[in-house]
Amino acid sequence: MAEEKESKFDILEHELVPKHILLDKKEAEAVLEKYKIKPYQLPYIKSSDPAAEAIGAKPGDIVKIVRRSPTAGEAIAYRYVVEG
Repeated sequence: MAEEKESKFDILEHELVPKHILLDKKEAEAVLEKYKIKPYQLPYIKSSDPAAEAIGAKPGDIVKIVRRSPTAGEAIAYRYVVEG
């Protein structure tokens, strides 16, 4: 039996997937301070989400998501990475 080589598809390159950016500790603290919130108050994204896996997000991290918007130009959202 010949092993099939699995081709890797970079999900972040797809036109319908918004840009996902893993924030470092300093950037994450700045976001939390700006909005005066705790990490668990952000919407969640599971660590098993394909985009979260692609950027190496681990539970406890914060991900910045940048979407294109026809009215605002770009819309920024933040997600707290949880186990899953």
